[in-house]
Amino acid sequence: MTLWTAAEAAAATGGRALGEWTCDGVSIDTRTIEKGDLFVALKDVRDGHDFVAQALESGAGAALVSRIPEGLAKDAPLLIVDDVLAGLEKLGQAARARTRARVVAVTGSVGKTSTKEMLLAMLGDQGRTHASVASYNNHWGVPLTLARMPADTEFAIIEIGMNHPGEIAPLARMAQADVAMVTTVAAAHLEAFDDLAGIAVEKASIFEGVKPGGWAVINADIEHAAILMAKAVDCRLRELEFGVHGHHFKLLDVHVQADTTVVQASHEDVPILFKIATPGRHFAMNGLGALAVCHALGVDMALAAQSLGRWQPYKGRGVREVIVLDPIETHLTLALIDDSYNANPTSMAAALEVLAASEVTHDIGRVSKGRRIAFLGDMKELGPDAVALHAGLAHLPATQALDVVHCIGPLMGSLHDLLPEHQRGIRAETSAEVLPDLRGLLDSGDVVLAKGSLSMKLGAIVDAIRKMGHPVETL
Repeated sequence: MTLWTAAEAAAATGGRALGEWTCDGVSIDTRTIEKGDLFVALKDVRDGHDFVAQALESGAGAALVSRIPEGLAKDAPLLIVDDVLAGLEKLGQAARARTRARVVAVTGSVGKTSTKEMLLAMLGDQGRTHASVASYNNHWGVPLTLARMPADTEFAIIEIGMNHPGEIAPLARMAQADVAMVTTVAAAHLEAFDDLAGIAVEKASIFEGVKPGGWAVINADIEHAAILMAKAVDCRLRELEFGVHGHHFKLLDVHVQADTTVVQASHEDVPILFKIATPGRHFAMNGLGALAVCHALGVDMALAAQSLGRWQPYKGRGVREVIVLDPIETHLTLALIDDSYNANPTSMAAALEVLAASEVTHDIGRVSKGRRIAFLGDMKELGPDAVALHAGLAHLPATQALDVVHCIGPLMGSLHDLLPEHQRGIRAETSAEVLPDLRGLLDSGDVVLAKGSLSMKLGAIVDAIRKMGHPVETL
Protein backbone atom coordinates (compact mmCIF):
# COMPACT_ATOMS: atom_id res chain seq x y z
CA MET A 1 0.00 0.00 0.00
CA THR A 2 1.39 3.39 -1.01
CA LEU A 3 2.08 5.63 1.97
CA TRP A 4 3.32 8.74 0.12
CA THR A 5 3.43 9.82 -3.52
CA ALA A 6 5.92 12.42 -4.64
CA ALA A 7 3.14 14.97 -5.07
CA GLU A 8 1.62 14.27 -1.64
CA ALA A 9 4.95 14.45 0.14
CA ALA A 10 5.89 17.67 -1.64
CA ALA A 11 2.55 19.27 -0.73
CA ALA A 12 2.91 18.17 2.88
CA THR A 13 6.42 19.52 3.32
CA GLY A 14 6.39 22.48 0.97
CA GLY A 15 9.35 20.85 -0.74
CA ARG A 16 10.29 20.10 -4.34
CA ALA A 17 10.01 16.54 -5.64
CA LEU A 18 12.44 15.31 -8.26
CA GLY A 19 10.88 12.53 -10.29
CA GLU A 20 7.60 10.68 -9.97
CA TRP A 21 7.95 8.20 -7.13
CA THR A 22 5.98 6.47 -4.42
CA CYS A 23 7.00 5.21 -1.00
CA ASP A 24 5.33 2.75 1.32
CA GLY A 25 7.45 3.40 4.42
CA VAL A 26 9.72 5.98 6.05
CA SER A 27 13.21 5.25 7.40
CA ILE A 28 16.09 7.16 8.99
CA ASP A 29 18.57 4.26 9.11
CA THR A 30 20.19 2.54 6.15
CA ARG A 31 20.87 -0.51 8.34
CA THR A 32 17.15 -1.28 8.61
CA ILE A 33 15.83 0.37 5.46
CA GLU A 34 13.34 -1.63 3.41
CA LYS A 35 12.54 -1.53 -0.26
CA GLY A 36 10.22 1.34 -1.07
CA ASP A 37 11.02 3.43 2.02
CA LEU A 38 11.45 7.18 1.97
CA PHE A 39 14.91 7.72 3.46
CA VAL A 40 15.07 10.79 5.69
CA ALA A 41 18.60 12.25 5.71
CA LEU A 42 18.64 13.56 9.28
CA LYS A 43 21.78 15.08 10.70
CA ASP A 44 22.84 13.69 14.08
CA VAL A 45 26.21 12.18 14.93
CA ARG A 46 26.57 11.65 11.16
CA ASP A 47 24.98 13.59 8.34
CA GLY A 48 22.31 11.47 6.69
CA HIS A 49 23.13 13.01 3.32
CA ASP A 50 26.30 10.91 3.35
CA PHE A 51 24.12 7.78 3.19
CA VAL A 52 21.57 8.78 0.55
CA ALA A 53 23.34 6.91 -2.25
CA GLN A 54 23.55 3.80 -0.08
CA ALA A 55 19.86 4.08 0.82
CA LEU A 56 18.81 4.34 -2.82
CA GLU A 57 21.05 1.43 -3.76
CA SER A 58 19.37 -0.59 -1.00
CA GLY A 59 15.97 0.01 -2.58
CA ALA A 60 14.70 3.22 -1.00
CA GLY A 61 11.92 4.73 -3.08
CA ALA A 62 13.20 8.27 -2.54
CA ALA A 63 15.16 10.43 -0.12
CA LEU A 64 14.16 13.51 1.87
CA VAL A 65 17.12 15.92 1.71
CA SER A 66 18.02 19.59 2.09
CA ARG A 67 20.64 19.42 -0.68
CA ILE A 68 21.52 17.07 -3.50
CA PRO A 69 24.38 14.85 -2.33
CA GLU A 70 27.33 14.31 -4.62
CA GLY A 71 27.53 11.19 -6.73
CA LEU A 72 23.80 10.64 -7.29
CA ALA A 73 22.30 9.83 -10.65
CA LYS A 74 20.68 12.81 -12.36
CA ASP A 75 17.27 11.14 -12.12
CA ALA A 76 17.60 10.15 -8.44
CA PRO A 77 14.20 10.32 -6.71
CA LEU A 78 14.41 13.09 -4.12
CA LEU A 79 12.29 15.45 -2.05
CA ILE A 80 14.22 18.65 -1.39
CA VAL A 81 13.30 20.81 1.61
CA ASP A 82 14.97 23.68 3.47
CA ASP A 83 15.48 21.63 6.64
CA VAL A 84 15.19 17.85 6.87
CA LEU A 85 13.90 17.62 10.46
CA ALA A 86 11.33 20.36 9.80
CA GLY A 87 10.32 18.49 6.66
CA LEU A 88 9.84 15.28 8.63
CA GLU A 89 7.73 17.18 11.16
CA LYS A 90 5.51 18.58 8.40
CA LEU A 91 5.19 15.11 6.89
CA GLY A 92 4.08 13.77 10.27
CA GLN A 93 1.57 16.57 10.75
CA ALA A 94 0.12 15.94 7.30
CA ALA A 95 -0.18 12.22 8.04
CA ARG A 96 -2.03 13.02 11.26
CA ALA A 97 -4.36 15.47 9.50
CA ARG A 98 -5.38 13.07 6.73
CA THR A 99 -6.40 10.18 8.99
CA ARG A 100 -9.55 9.71 11.05
CA ALA A 101 -7.66 7.52 13.52
CA ARG A 102 -8.32 7.89 17.23
CA VAL A 103 -4.93 8.69 18.69
CA VAL A 104 -3.50 7.92 22.14
CA ALA A 105 -0.43 9.74 23.44
CA VAL A 106 1.50 8.07 26.27
CA THR A 107 4.19 9.56 28.49
CA GLY A 108 5.62 8.84 31.93
CA SER A 109 8.91 8.44 33.75
CA VAL A 110 8.42 4.67 33.82
CA GLY A 111 6.29 2.29 31.82
CA LYS A 112 5.44 4.30 28.72
CA THR A 113 6.90 1.78 26.26
CA SER A 114 5.32 -1.21 28.00
CA THR A 115 1.97 0.59 28.16
CA LYS A 116 2.23 1.53 24.50
CA GLU A 117 2.86 -2.12 23.65
CA MET A 118 -0.08 -3.19 25.82
CA LEU A 119 -2.34 -0.77 23.96
CA LEU A 120 -1.01 -2.00 20.62
CA ALA A 121 -2.06 -5.53 21.57
CA MET A 122 -5.42 -4.42 22.96
CA LEU A 123 -6.44 -2.06 20.17
CA GLY A 124 -4.84 -4.16 17.44
CA ASP A 125 -7.55 -6.78 17.97
CA GLN A 126 -10.24 -4.16 17.41
CA GLY A 127 -9.05 -2.23 14.36
CA ARG A 128 -6.12 -1.21 12.16
CA THR A 129 -3.59 0.03 14.70
CA HIS A 130 -0.34 1.96 14.29
CA ALA A 131 2.20 2.59 17.05
CA SER A 132 5.67 3.91 17.78
CA VAL A 133 8.47 1.43 17.09
CA ALA A 134 10.66 0.55 20.08
CA SER A 135 11.19 3.78 22.03
CA TYR A 136 10.90 6.26 19.18
CA ASN A 137 9.56 9.01 21.40
CA ASN A 138 11.78 12.08 20.96
CA HIS A 139 11.96 15.11 18.64
CA TRP A 140 12.51 12.90 15.60
CA GLY A 141 10.83 9.72 16.84
CA VAL A 142 7.35 11.25 17.18
CA PRO A 143 7.20 12.87 13.72
CA LEU A 144 8.71 9.72 12.22
CA THR A 145 5.98 7.61 13.83
CA LEU A 146 3.31 9.96 12.53
CA ALA A 147 4.82 10.09 9.04
CA ARG A 148 4.68 6.29 8.91
CA MET A 149 0.97 6.18 9.79
CA PRO A 150 -1.23 4.85 6.95
CA ALA A 151 -4.23 6.98 6.01
CA ASP A 152 -6.68 4.19 6.89
CA THR A 153 -5.39 3.74 10.45
CA GLU A 154 -8.18 3.38 13.03
CA PHE A 155 -6.12 3.58 16.23
CA ALA A 156 -2.66 5.01 16.83
CA ILE A 157 -0.48 5.00 19.94
CA ILE A 158 2.23 7.63 20.09
CA GLU A 159 4.88 7.40 22.80
CA ILE A 160 6.27 10.76 23.93
CA GLY A 161 9.40 11.13 26.06
CA MET A 162 11.67 13.91 27.25
CA ASN A 163 15.09 14.68 28.67
CA HIS A 164 14.70 18.41 29.32
CA PRO A 165 11.93 20.92 30.05
CA GLY A 166 9.78 22.05 27.16
CA GLU A 167 10.13 18.95 25.00
CA ILE A 168 6.75 17.23 25.48
CA ALA A 169 4.23 19.94 24.58
CA PRO A 170 5.41 20.49 20.96
CA LEU A 171 5.39 16.74 20.31
CA ALA A 172 1.95 16.39 21.90
CA ARG A 173 0.56 19.17 19.68
CA MET A 174 1.96 17.31 16.70
CA ALA A 175 0.16 14.11 17.75
CA GLN A 176 -3.23 15.81 18.31
CA ALA A 177 -4.33 12.94 20.56
CA ASP A 178 -7.87 12.06 21.54
CA VAL A 179 -6.57 10.52 24.78
CA ALA A 180 -3.34 11.23 26.67
CA MET A 181 -2.03 9.05 29.48
CA VAL A 182 0.65 9.69 32.10
CA THR A 183 1.87 6.37 33.50
CA THR A 184 3.82 7.80 36.43
CA VAL A 185 6.15 10.59 37.56
CA ALA A 186 9.41 9.39 39.07
CA ALA A 187 13.06 10.27 39.61
CA ALA A 188 14.33 10.21 36.04
CA HIS A 189 16.25 12.94 34.18
CA LEU A 190 16.63 14.81 37.48
CA GLU A 191 19.79 16.42 36.14
CA ALA A 192 17.57 18.69 34.02
CA PHE A 193 14.92 19.41 36.67
CA ASP A 194 14.93 20.92 40.15
CA ASP A 195 12.66 18.25 41.64
CA LEU A 196 9.87 15.74 40.98
CA ALA A 197 7.29 18.52 40.83
CA GLY A 198 9.17 19.95 37.84
CA ILE A 199 9.04 16.58 36.11
CA ALA A 200 5.29 16.39 36.84
CA VAL A 201 4.76 19.80 35.24
CA GLU A 202 6.61 18.64 32.13
CA LYS A 203 4.69 15.36 31.93
CA ALA A 204 1.40 17.23 32.39
CA SER A 205 2.16 19.34 29.32
CA ILE A 206 1.15 16.35 27.18
CA PHE A 207 -2.44 17.44 27.79
CA GLU A 208 -1.79 20.63 25.79
CA GLY A 209 -1.87 18.57 22.62
CA VAL A 210 -5.13 16.71 23.28
CA LYS A 211 -8.07 17.65 21.11
CA PRO A 212 -10.80 19.76 22.80
CA GLY A 213 -13.11 17.52 24.80
CA GLY A 214 -10.55 14.71 24.85
CA TRP A 215 -9.45 12.57 27.77
CA ALA A 216 -6.65 12.73 30.34
CA VAL A 217 -5.80 9.36 31.93
CA ILE A 218 -3.85 9.90 35.13
CA ASN A 219 -2.13 7.67 37.69
CA ALA A 220 -3.77 8.86 40.91
CA ASP A 221 -1.20 7.16 43.16
CA ILE A 222 1.80 9.31 42.33
CA GLU A 223 2.97 12.03 44.68
CA HIS A 224 2.29 14.89 42.31
CA ALA A 225 -0.96 13.64 40.76
CA ALA A 226 -2.59 16.95 41.69
CA ILE A 227 -0.34 18.77 39.20
CA LEU A 228 -1.52 16.46 36.42
CA MET A 229 -5.16 16.80 37.41
CA ALA A 230 -4.97 20.59 37.53
CA LYS A 231 -3.43 20.66 34.05
CA ALA A 232 -6.21 18.44 32.70
CA VAL A 233 -8.76 20.90 34.09
CA ASP A 234 -6.90 23.84 32.56
CA CYS A 235 -6.97 22.08 29.19
CA ARG A 236 -10.70 21.34 29.60
CA LEU A 237 -10.28 17.61 29.28
CA ARG A 238 -12.35 14.81 30.68
CA GLU A 239 -10.43 12.96 33.34
CA LEU A 240 -9.99 9.29 34.19
CA GLU A 241 -7.94 8.36 37.26
CA PHE A 242 -6.52 4.90 37.84
CA GLY A 243 -4.71 3.27 40.75
CA VAL A 244 -5.29 2.43 44.39
CA HIS A 245 -6.56 5.99 44.85
CA GLY A 246 -8.19 6.19 41.43
CA HIS A 247 -11.75 7.46 41.48
CA HIS A 248 -12.64 5.84 38.17
CA PHE A 249 -10.48 2.72 37.76
CA LYS A 250 -9.58 1.53 41.24
CA LEU A 251 -6.87 -1.06 41.87
CA LEU A 252 -8.10 -3.42 44.59
CA ASP A 253 -5.62 -6.31 44.66
CA VAL A 254 -2.58 -7.58 42.78
CA HIS A 255 -1.46 -11.18 43.10
CA VAL A 256 1.97 -11.75 41.56
CA GLN A 257 2.69 -15.39 40.68
CA ALA A 258 5.72 -17.02 39.08
CA ASP A 259 4.65 -16.22 35.53
CA THR A 260 1.37 -14.33 35.88
CA THR A 261 -0.07 -11.24 37.51
CA VAL A 262 -3.72 -11.44 38.54
CA VAL A 263 -5.43 -8.10 39.05
CA GLN A 264 -8.67 -7.22 40.78
CA ALA A 265 -10.01 -3.75 40.13
CA SER A 266 -13.26 -1.89 39.68
CA HIS A 267 -14.70 0.75 37.42
CA GLU A 268 -17.37 2.81 39.13
CA ASP A 269 -18.11 -0.11 41.48
CA VAL A 270 -18.27 -2.66 38.63
CA PRO A 271 -15.72 -5.45 39.33
CA ILE A 272 -12.87 -5.98 36.88
CA LEU A 273 -10.66 -9.09 36.88
CA PHE A 274 -7.81 -9.46 34.42
CA LYS A 275 -4.52 -11.29 34.05
CA ILE A 276 -1.17 -10.36 32.56
CA ALA A 277 1.10 -13.16 31.38
CA THR A 278 4.17 -11.86 33.22
CA PRO A 279 4.83 -11.05 36.88
CA GLY A 280 4.98 -7.50 38.23
CA ARG A 281 2.81 -5.10 40.21
CA HIS A 282 3.97 -2.28 37.91
CA PHE A 283 2.56 -4.18 34.95
CA ALA A 284 -0.76 -4.36 36.79
CA MET A 285 -0.82 -0.58 37.14
CA ASN A 286 0.09 -0.04 33.50
CA GLY A 287 -2.55 -2.55 32.43
CA LEU A 288 -5.24 -0.83 34.47
CA GLY A 289 -4.28 2.50 32.93
CA ALA A 290 -4.43 0.93 29.48
CA LEU A 291 -7.93 -0.33 30.22
CA ALA A 292 -8.90 3.21 31.23
CA VAL A 293 -7.62 4.41 27.85
CA CYS A 294 -9.70 1.75 26.09
CA HIS A 295 -12.76 2.92 28.02
CA ALA A 296 -12.11 6.50 26.89
CA LEU A 297 -11.90 5.29 23.29
CA GLY A 298 -15.19 3.42 23.64
CA VAL A 299 -13.89 0.04 22.49
CA ASP A 300 -14.98 -3.41 23.70
CA MET A 301 -13.57 -3.64 27.22
CA ALA A 302 -14.00 -7.40 27.58
CA LEU A 303 -12.06 -8.02 24.37
CA ALA A 304 -9.42 -5.49 25.46
CA ALA A 305 -8.90 -7.37 28.74
CA GLN A 306 -8.54 -10.65 26.86
CA SER A 307 -5.95 -9.12 24.54
CA LEU A 308 -4.07 -7.71 27.53
CA GLY A 309 -3.87 -11.22 28.95
CA ARG A 310 -1.86 -12.32 25.92
CA TRP A 311 0.59 -9.40 26.03
CA GLN A 312 4.21 -10.01 27.05
CA PRO A 313 6.98 -7.49 27.75
CA TYR A 314 9.10 -5.96 25.04
CA LYS A 315 12.74 -7.06 24.71
CA GLY A 316 14.89 -5.53 27.43
CA ARG A 317 11.90 -4.42 29.49
CA GLY A 318 11.17 -7.36 31.75
CA VAL A 319 10.86 -10.26 29.33
CA ARG A 320 11.49 -13.64 31.00
CA GLU A 321 13.19 -16.61 29.36
CA VAL A 322 14.18 -20.12 30.37
CA ILE A 323 17.79 -20.89 29.46
CA VAL A 324 18.69 -24.57 29.07
CA LEU A 325 22.24 -25.00 30.36
CA ASP A 326 22.76 -28.63 29.30
CA PRO A 327 21.64 -29.97 25.89
CA ILE A 328 21.27 -33.49 27.28
CA GLU A 329 19.87 -32.89 30.76
CA THR A 330 17.30 -30.32 29.67
CA HIS A 331 15.92 -29.91 33.19
CA LEU A 332 19.10 -28.00 34.07
CA THR A 333 17.83 -24.48 33.46
CA LEU A 334 17.92 -20.99 34.85
CA ALA A 335 15.38 -18.18 34.43
CA LEU A 336 16.50 -14.88 32.93
CA ILE A 337 14.72 -11.55 33.40
CA ASP A 338 15.94 -9.13 30.74
CA ASP A 339 15.23 -5.59 31.97
CA SER A 340 18.42 -4.14 30.57
CA TYR A 341 17.04 -1.31 28.44
CA ASN A 342 16.70 1.41 31.05
CA ALA A 343 16.60 2.13 34.77
CA ASN A 344 15.61 4.72 37.33
CA PRO A 345 14.85 4.25 41.05
CA THR A 346 11.16 3.49 40.47
CA SER A 347 11.64 0.96 37.69
CA MET A 348 14.58 -0.57 39.56
CA ALA A 349 12.46 -1.10 42.66
CA ALA A 350 9.74 -2.71 40.55
CA ALA A 351 12.21 -5.08 38.87
CA LEU A 352 13.76 -6.06 42.20
CA GLU A 353 10.29 -6.79 43.54
CA VAL A 354 9.66 -9.13 40.61
CA LEU A 355 12.96 -10.91 41.20
CA ALA A 356 12.33 -11.23 44.93
CA ALA A 357 8.94 -12.84 44.24
CA SER A 358 10.32 -15.28 41.64
CA GLU A 359 10.41 -19.00 42.39
CA VAL A 360 13.82 -20.66 42.29
CA THR A 361 14.49 -24.38 41.89
CA HIS A 362 16.58 -26.26 44.45
CA ASP A 363 18.77 -29.34 44.16
CA ILE A 364 19.37 -29.36 40.40
CA GLY A 365 22.73 -27.56 40.13
CA ARG A 366 26.17 -27.71 41.63
CA VAL A 367 24.85 -25.20 44.20
CA SER A 368 22.04 -27.04 45.92
CA LYS A 369 20.07 -23.90 46.68
CA GLY A 370 18.52 -21.99 43.78
CA ARG A 371 19.34 -18.28 44.06
CA ARG A 372 17.82 -14.93 43.14
CA ILE A 373 20.70 -13.05 41.52
CA ALA A 374 20.76 -9.45 40.30
CA PHE A 375 23.21 -7.73 37.97
CA LEU A 376 22.56 -4.03 38.54
CA GLY A 377 24.08 -1.19 36.52
CA ASP A 378 24.19 2.53 37.21
CA MET A 379 21.01 4.58 36.86
CA LYS A 380 21.92 7.71 34.89
CA GLU A 381 20.72 11.33 34.85
CA LEU A 382 19.69 11.44 38.51
CA GLY A 383 21.44 14.68 39.39
CA PRO A 384 23.09 15.54 42.72
CA ASP A 385 21.19 12.83 44.64
CA ALA A 386 22.46 10.03 42.40
CA VAL A 387 24.74 8.42 45.00
CA ALA A 388 22.05 8.48 47.69
CA LEU A 389 19.44 7.06 45.32
CA HIS A 390 21.73 4.14 44.46
CA ALA A 391 22.60 3.52 48.10
CA GLY A 392 18.92 3.62 49.00
CA LEU A 393 18.31 0.43 47.03
CA ALA A 394 19.99 -1.47 49.87
CA HIS A 395 17.11 -0.68 52.20
CA LEU A 396 14.36 -2.02 49.93
CA PRO A 397 12.71 -5.21 51.25
CA ALA A 398 13.01 -6.68 47.75
CA THR A 399 16.78 -6.13 47.72
CA GLN A 400 17.12 -7.69 51.15
CA ALA A 401 15.29 -10.79 49.90
CA LEU A 402 17.90 -11.50 47.20
CA ASP A 403 20.76 -13.95 47.46
CA VAL A 404 23.44 -12.17 45.44
CA VAL A 405 23.70 -8.64 44.02
CA HIS A 406 26.42 -7.83 41.49
CA CYS A 407 27.05 -4.08 41.13
CA ILE A 408 28.28 -2.52 37.88
CA GLY A 409 29.37 1.10 37.54
CA PRO A 410 30.75 3.77 39.85
CA LEU A 411 27.36 4.79 41.24
CA MET A 412 26.36 1.22 42.07
CA GLY A 413 29.46 1.10 44.27
CA SER A 414 27.41 2.93 46.92
CA LEU A 415 24.96 0.04 46.96
CA HIS A 416 27.73 -2.55 47.03
CA ASP A 417 29.25 -0.92 50.12
CA LEU A 418 25.98 -1.24 52.05
CA LEU A 419 25.18 -4.84 51.14
CA PRO A 420 25.77 -7.45 53.83
CA GLU A 421 28.65 -9.82 53.13
CA HIS A 422 26.41 -12.75 52.21
CA GLN A 423 24.71 -10.72 49.42
CA ARG A 424 27.74 -8.91 48.09
CA GLY A 425 28.65 -10.08 44.61
CA ILE A 426 31.07 -8.73 42.03
CA ARG A 427 31.92 -5.03 42.00
CA ALA A 428 32.82 -3.92 38.47
CA GLU A 429 33.11 -0.67 36.56
CA THR A 430 31.70 -2.05 33.30
CA SER A 431 29.58 -4.93 32.10
CA ALA A 432 32.50 -6.18 30.01
CA GLU A 433 34.49 -6.88 33.18
CA VAL A 434 31.83 -9.34 34.33
CA LEU A 435 31.68 -11.44 31.17
CA PRO A 436 34.79 -13.65 31.62
CA ASP A 437 33.56 -14.97 35.00
CA LEU A 438 29.86 -15.01 34.20
CA ARG A 439 29.40 -18.76 33.78
CA GLY A 440 30.89 -19.44 37.20
CA LEU A 441 28.52 -16.96 38.84
CA LEU A 442 25.36 -18.78 37.73
CA ASP A 443 23.89 -22.22 38.12
CA SER A 444 20.83 -24.29 37.35
CA GLY A 445 17.84 -23.30 39.43
CA ASP A 446 18.80 -19.63 39.63
CA VAL A 447 16.62 -16.69 38.62
CA VAL A 448 18.73 -13.86 37.21
CA LEU A 449 17.85 -10.20 36.67
CA ALA A 450 19.87 -7.76 34.55
CA LYS A 451 18.90 -4.10 34.87
CA GLY A 452 20.60 -0.74 34.39
CA SER A 453 20.61 2.32 32.19
CA LEU A 454 21.19 1.54 28.53
CA SER A 455 24.66 3.10 28.50
CA MET A 456 25.79 0.56 31.11
CA LYS A 457 25.37 -2.17 28.45
CA LEU A 458 23.74 -4.78 30.66
CA GLY A 459 22.47 -6.19 27.38
CA ALA A 460 25.93 -7.73 26.92
CA ILE A 461 25.41 -9.75 30.10
CA VAL A 462 21.96 -10.78 28.90
CA ASP A 463 23.36 -11.93 25.55
CA ALA A 464 26.15 -13.86 27.28
CA ILE A 465 23.64 -15.66 29.50
CA ARG A 466 21.54 -16.55 26.46
CA LYS A 467 24.63 -18.01 24.80
CA MET A 468 25.10 -20.40 27.72
CA GLY A 469 22.21 -22.37 26.31
CA HIS A 470 19.05 -21.84 24.32
CA PRO A 471 15.90 -19.97 25.35
CA VAL A 472 13.36 -22.69 24.75
CA GLU A 473 10.29 -20.89 25.97
CA THR A 474 9.05 -17.50 27.02
CA LEU A 475 7.46 -17.37 30.45
